Amino acid sequence: MTVTTANLGFPRIGKQRELKFALESYWAGKSSQQDLLATAKSLRAANWKLQQEKGIKNIPSNDFSLYDHVLDLAVSLGVIPAVYGWKSGKVDLDTYFALARGGKVIIPIELASCSCGRDHGNGASGNGVPALEMTKWFDTNYHYMVPEFSVGQTFTLTDNKALNEFNEAKELGIHTRPVLLGPVSFLKLGKSNDANFDLNKTLEALLPVYTEILAQLHAAGADWVQIDEPVLSLDLDARDHESIRTTYEFLAEKLPELKILLANYFGSYGDNLLTAITLPVAGLHLDLVRAPQDLDAAAKIARPDLVLSLGVIDGRNIWRADLRGISERVKSVIAKRGADTVQIAPSCSLLHVPIDLTSEKKLDTEIRQSLAFAVQKLEELAVLGTVLGDKPETAEAALKASDEAIAARKASAKVNNKTVQARVAAITDAQSHRNSPFDTRVKLQADHLKLPLYPTTTIGSFPQTTEVRQARSRFTKGELSAADYQTFLKQETETAIRWQEEIGIDVLVHGEFERNDMVQYFGEQLDGYAFTQSGWVQSYGSRYVRPPVIYGDVSRPVAMTVEWAKFAQSKTDKPMKGMLTGPVTMLQWSFVRDDLPRSEVCLQIALALRDEVTDLEAAGISVIQIDEPALREGLPLRKSDWAAYLEWAVTAFRLSAAGVQDETQIHTHMCYSEFNDIMPAIAALDADVISIETSRSKMELLSAFSEQGYPNEIGPGVYDIHSPRIPDVEEMVDLIEKAAQKLKAQQIWVNPDCGLKTRGWAETKPALVNLVEAARQLRAAA
Repeated sequence: MTVTTANLGFPRIGKQRELKFALESYWAGKSSQQDLLATAKSLRAANWKLQQEKGIKNIPSNDFSLYDHVLDLAVSLGVIPAVYGWKSGKVDLDTYFALARGGKVIIPIELASCSCGRDHGNGASGNGVPALEMTKWFDTNYHYMVPEFSVGQTFTLTDNKALNEFNEAKELGIHTRPVLLGPVSFLKLGKSNDANFDLNKTLEALLPVYTEILAQLHAAGADWVQIDEPVLSLDLDARDHESIRTTYEFLAEKLPELKILLANYFGSYGDNLLTAITLPVAGLHLDLVRAPQDLDAAAKIARPDLVLSLGVIDGRNIWRADLRGISERVKSVIAKRGADTVQIAPSCSLLHVPIDLTSEKKLDTEIRQSLAFAVQKLEELAVLGTVLGDKPETAEAALKASDEAIAARKASAKVNNKTVQARVAAITDAQSHRNSPFDTRVKLQADHLKLPLYPTTTIGSFPQTTEVRQARSRFTKGELSAADYQTFLKQETETAIRWQEEIGIDVLVHGEFERNDMVQYFGEQLDGYAFTQSGWVQSYGSRYVRPPVIYGDVSRPVAMTVEWAKFAQSKTDKPMKGMLTGPVTMLQWSFVRDDLPRSEVCLQIALALRDEVTDLEAAGISVIQIDEPALREGLPLRKSDWAAYLEWAVTAFRLSAAGVQDETQIHTHMCYSEFNDIMPAIAALDADVISIETSRSKMELLSAFSEQGYPNEIGPGVYDIHSPRIPDVEEMVDLIEKAAQKLKAQQIWVNPDCGLKTRGWAETKPALVNLVEAARQLRAAA
């Protein structure tokens, strides 16, 4: 008996972040295209060889990307908006990166003055071409580039990347299973600015090109191809189901000998299962971490020869698997179906986890033994393959080690804090409600804060200059004493306060110069959090993050921001905002323990933040901002699951905020979101002021608030901090006047779209001066 081990995808970035450095060197003009491509080739080879050495039978190819796999497919299919100047043939690397990052490409003169709304610069010089839109890949923290489709969209195979990388692996003696994003998912994840765009008509044009890609792969020797259709975890309508059936019936007719593994992940097939399991494909992948119930449902109705790929190793999180428990479950499936129709795999691509735990030299030993990164997950698959094979006794030592690690974690005093557990159990409904309703609080806050109409503020952070970053680095390395570092930070803070006073901002911020990251800064001061040295995960392109690890019960041993807030407030008579990251965002942007419901972990974080909020109030801070940019992105994939999530997410925010007196003003901040989806939940947060990103939409996003009669105060961003441009006073006045058409003037705050950490002072200072002047002009006209 032999059970096949398979992988769905591997991290691209390299153990030492080789891809990041190669990309940034190329973009900076310090290395050649050949240098970049050579690094990419070496990373692919290393990944394939590693997986082969770990005993993986089905090794993926075409899972590598220089920037993003969805962008790769769009480029391979010729889905390139006209403004980028591409006509035909293979797409050059500069055009590829212009799609990803914006930049300079050669644009035909006739396109420079088109009416599509893009900034095309000055014709042939190609100055200022924008990047494609970027958004979250389902409910992960990875971002993909959104393909742009037009009515009558045509497709052409510009270059068969999947074939190229299959052949590259074959030259190394490694037979791979190529991976492609499926046609239906590709179209549904894209966008069109034309209301007449028809997905199904576009699918008819797309399928022949997919067939061409697959036919070339099959001719080169590929017997299996993995086609990912993660939209099967979403709510689909009858037309979507028809599109899926049409797609796979077409491919089966054109390529009857090619075996297709249809892969869905990130959730349950749900009511899409019957459609998926009756398609003419050779295999079906199940995410049994997110949707363990799918196994029994699929096994009952699957035809006997359909290969079931069982996603039993968590591809989204970093905890060791219960290998004995998994093996017992898989054994029962094998007993019913036979080993030749079962594969074991991660739940999804390992793109979403760090590469190798052995790089972590400073992580607490007890915590470390509970973790598994991508390499360790391959090893877990290999153990399962042995347990389920002909000589299971040879894996007994590995099973015992897994058992001991799980038992140790359950019993660990570092994981379990009875005081925290008792406090969560004792939470009452009253704790998540302010003392008085908003219409009472707003009057008390107005009397206390004495702010003008159209009050001005910023979102929290000021530019993290080279000097700030260097000082932090020197302090971390021990080259700068704690006392000298504190003196430097206080000087930066006081300078920022004096400047805000000079230009006339109404509610000040201290600038957050002491903070590294909005989650890491707090996590490092909370019990129950751990941080890695090398646990890098790709967010997009060359942007990598090291998510914190929530390994145990969360509590706040000491105040985290109070001393800095007190210092800042002591330097001014104006209100100073206390700045915190909210509980949902602290949860969403971390690797979260898997032995408790996420809702309970979020409540633990909320209680820790509640302590900080009340301490800030006691220290004389009357305005406290609790940022929740991740509230919307935390929504489950299925709408039927939204209500339960929003209930505990809103409760957690309110629990963190509601311990203060009525006179204390609670702010929150959210980045760009589809606010219509969650307006009742936003209202239920009961923040006194919410600031949001609205400049790019020209205040159109405010319609969601005005249409539902949002009663509290709102700070619609009046300039885009993601761009280096400096908006003038007239532009900001125009935006605020647009906001006043949807809201009452008494509701409106004037602020940037987001924090200013990534901008420079040369851009920030004139933009904020203009912001203050815009508010003054509006007050004068009121």
